[in-house]
Amino acid sequence: MMRRSVEITGRRFVHRHTLVKGNPGTALCGFRCSGLAFSGESYDYRAKLRTGLSNIKLDEAVDLFSVMVKSRRRPSVIDFNKLLSTIAKMKKHCVVISLGQQMQNLGIAYDLYTYSILINCFCRSSQVSLALALLGKMMKLGYEPDIVTLNSLLNGYCHGKRISDALGLVDQMVEMGYQPDPVTFTTLIHGLFLHSRASDAVALVDRMADKGCQPNLVTYGAVVNGLCKRGDIDIAFNLLKKMEASKIETNIVIYNTVIDGLCKHRHADDALNLFNKMENKGIQGDVFTYNSLISCLCNYRRWNDASRLLSNMIERKINPDIVTFNALIDAFVKEGKLLEAEKLYEEMIKRSIDPDIFTYNSLIYGFCIHDRLDEAKQFLELMVSKGCFPNVVAYNTLIKGCCKSKRVEEGMGLFREMSLKGLVGNTVTYTTLSQGFFQARDCDNAQEVFMQMVSDGIPPDIWTYNISLDGLCNNGRIEEALVIFEDLQKSGIELNIVTYNIMIEGMCKAGKVEDGWELFCSLSLKRVKPDVITYNTLISGLCSKRILLEAEALFRKMKEDGHLPSSGTYNTLIRACLRDGDKAGSAELIKEMRSCGFAGDASTISLVTNMLHDGRLDKSFLDMLS
Repeated sequence: MMRRSVEITGRRFVHRHTLVKGNPGTALCGFRCSGLAFSGESYDYRAKLRTGLSNIKLDEAVDLFSVMVKSRRRPSVIDFNKLLSTIAKMKKHCVVISLGQQMQNLGIAYDLYTYSILINCFCRSSQVSLALALLGKMMKLGYEPDIVTLNSLLNGYCHGKRISDALGLVDQMVEMGYQPDPVTFTTLIHGLFLHSRASDAVALVDRMADKGCQPNLVTYGAVVNGLCKRGDIDIAFNLLKKMEASKIETNIVIYNTVIDGLCKHRHADDALNLFNKMENKGIQGDVFTYNSLISCLCNYRRWNDASRLLSNMIERKINPDIVTFNALIDAFVKEGKLLEAEKLYEEMIKRSIDPDIFTYNSLIYGFCIHDRLDEAKQFLELMVSKGCFPNVVAYNTLIKGCCKSKRVEEGMGLFREMSLKGLVGNTVTYTTLSQGFFQARDCDNAQEVFMQMVSDGIPPDIWTYNISLDGLCNNGRIEEALVIFEDLQKSGIELNIVTYNIMIEGMCKAGKVEDGWELFCSLSLKRVKPDVITYNTLISGLCSKRILLEAEALFRKMKEDGHLPSSGTYNTLIRACLRDGDKAGSAELIKEMRSCGFAGDASTISLVTNMLHDGRLDKSFLDMLS
């Protein structure tokens, strides 16, 4: 099927350029119409080949092939090889295969280089079996493959999920007297990482010398890059040390790879130490080095170190780029330093660095969290005017800002605007709007958004359902929440403790404490562990119904299960004991609460003060709480 697809693709393209109906003049007319200076026999293809093919376009290359095959004095196979090689470098492998087939049909014999080009193209097109067949034909004709051809085949094996065949081929090459070169081993190393065999890739570096090939910088670079991408930073770091010990000359690229890996895996100090070591060796960092380090330091809120590096970068006349500014702006925004972020934005403009979607998204987010919604919307208009079109993230941020500012209708207007612009909302879009309407106590519109989400083919996740359940419960529509909850339980969606906490709290607030207790008791059967919020919610519900014995029993179970009671837990139980007339119980709870470092809250102190005034308590209770 793959072979058929590639052949059809190549033939269709070539067909548009070389198919001749009637006399040769028809085809030549086509060349003139395409704007090329090809005019039949007067066009000398050799002049084109002499001047070079480096800037030739695919259409021109195929047209040139057509002229070459129709020339009275047929070009040599070397000329055809030059053209095929040029098209192969464009990664138009199916076109090369199709042109090669035409050469064969016209009786133009291949040489070793032609076979190598075609074998490489078959391998790059994931047609290793056809590459092998061509290799067999080539060897029958007396051509011996060179190391370049075998490396192409090796690459085909590596990318065709045939890593065992790739390893076998290298062994076979050695047995046949071929000397594997760094390209051989680097190709194999890439293949091993592609098949998640990192340890084999590292071991291969050690075995290279045994096979008569000393690993070079490119080989080590492939292994270090693969290890860093996998997160095996310690192994990559050790390999770099081994390189240095072996007197292999390192360069900025390999240091950047390791520094970036260390930064991404939160080893900021190790990255800085390696940077200093690199500088001491006379290898100066570039913009990529500084960007990795500055981003990492900003994430750790190490502003002084980041600022020092930025100053150092500018002193060395290494110009900060869009990545540098985006990292700093994003970090300042997240830290709440919007003024500094705005100054950096202005500095970008002064330096003629065009902000991109990430710059605008960070600033829009900053304005929204600081309740500067109108400025955030102005930035949206500004980015459009600058030819940078907002994405879903930008609209989601603004919609959330509108909902947070209780301007949910404006958020809905933004949702309609993004739809008109062809942007499709995602789960975050719909869930944010639904939550906004629930917070505005508009349950009908909230549920309408939910229904539209399902209608638009966006699958709600557990967060969406939790928002709907919480919104309905908080707005006194527990029965509707129960219907959705029942459907959820039957749906097979994995419910988390947040879902159960919402329902238990909703039941307790609606006076259905027994139902809440029953749901709590079912958690162990569902293999869901209650958390502090679960216990606090149910204890509060039991206390509100004056079911104090069960509340105290649940309090003991909470501690037995390893959950530390919070200030809210103690205060709820203390008030319940006082209302029930259990002074001794409340006094014991107050002492325990104080020993845990908590104090009485406003509601507890207010209750004790009222009971002092009407003589039900003495002043010692207020002293204990203070």
